[in-house]
Amino acid sequence: MTFRSFVEPWSQQKTAYRYPISIFFIRGEKMIKYSSSYINKKYIPNSKDLVVAYKVTPNRGVDFNNAAAGLAAESSIGTWTKISTMNKRIASKLKPSVFYANKKTGTVKIAYNQDLFEQGNMSQILSSIAGNVYGLKEISKLRLLDITFPKDIVKSFPGPKFGIDGIRKITKVKKRPLIGTIVKPKLGLTAKQHAQVAYDAWIGGLDIVKDDENLSSMTFNKFKERIKLTLKARAKAEKETGEIKIYMPNITAETFEMIKRAEYVKSQGGRYLMIDVLTTGFAAVHTIRNQNPNLVIHAHRAMHGALTRQEDSGMTMLSLAKIFRLLGVDQLHIGTAGIGKMHGKKDEELAIEDEIEDDYIKETKYSLKQNWYNKKPVLAVASGGLHPGMIPAVMKAMGNDIVMQFGGGVHWHPKGTKYGAMAARQALEATLKGIKLEKAEGKELSEAVKKFGVRYK
Repeated sequence: MTFRSFVEPWSQQKTAYRYPISIFFIRGEKMIKYSSSYINKKYIPNSKDLVVAYKVTPNRGVDFNNAAAGLAAESSIGTWTKISTMNKRIASKLKPSVFYANKKTGTVKIAYNQDLFEQGNMSQILSSIAGNVYGLKEISKLRLLDITFPKDIVKSFPGPKFGIDGIRKITKVKKRPLIGTIVKPKLGLTAKQHAQVAYDAWIGGLDIVKDDENLSSMTFNKFKERIKLTLKARAKAEKETGEIKIYMPNITAETFEMIKRAEYVKSQGGRYLMIDVLTTGFAAVHTIRNQNPNLVIHAHRAMHGALTRQEDSGMTMLSLAKIFRLLGVDQLHIGTAGIGKMHGKKDEELAIEDEIEDDYIKETKYSLKQNWYNKKPVLAVASGGLHPGMIPAVMKAMGNDIVMQFGGGVHWHPKGTKYGAMAARQALEATLKGIKLEKAEGKELSEAVKKFGVRYK
């Protein structure tokens, strides 16, 4: 099943199922038949409901309808048997409704009363809708496809401090995409060497230099020394080029240590932070956002593939992107619209870009509807296997409100990073002018085109 087909139009919600409670055995495993009261085809989600779409694969011999009811029950107020502590008030007010279930596609949509969740607590929300339900015996595979957050929950999270407009104000880059590099090799350079690579990239024409996801504070490259030297190089590059330059230091660590590192970056005149948002955790991201209202947060999605890559298990990058917009990141890696080296589908990644950049998303083939209630938009980051010859294709697919980052696509040049950066800037300027890269001026770009080729779509 493709991402395109996971959500059927709301007008097609016609299926509902009802079963009695019982216990049965399949191949020696005790299974539960959950109450059919969780299934309600007539229910219409309201403005105070949190709605989740799942793809459900029942265990062999388990009825799809029962798996859907079990998913609703175990993610909210239910359990495997009748309990004396349940009362009518709880059941009538807090019981979720499976209002759509399609056995053919495996799609299940559940509406949860927002009172089931603590506002401003993403960990608790995910412990409910993406927690123990992944371990149910009745379900062989489960994938969380999308979440619609109601107004009260959206308002309870900070959202981005800067967003697209704030970043453009800082960089003074009003319309074009931002371009940058990730210092390579990922690990091994000293702090002094790292700063030199950054300087070469900036004077070559790039806007941004970013640490890689696994560079923190190493024996050969200590965090504070790297920050101090690289920001000093940034100041020098700004003076020489007359342009605003950005350095994104990776502060990923234990949460209190991240707070200390963020303070140090700020004390040295830094404007940005980078966090590996999945490996540090949802609560840690929320904390860093609250503790650093004056620093832009760049979110790297390292480890996302463990959750997102399999089409019938885990959760989608779309759902993660929505979560991180609520938590307050300003920039987020979303892929390269299928153009770069990393796994990802064009339509899915463009849907993610729409989700994090727009204020209102209608029900589409790709996602549930979502009103962001004026939460600032997140700037999409395209990164992974890009080179200067891909700039026309990436811009055509993703538009101008993006950051394009090049690793090996900049550091490949035999004369050094500066010349690879020049090739990328030349490719960007030519694309903005509508000039084919094969005919554009610039020796460095010509060398890049000869080495990598050009993609226009």
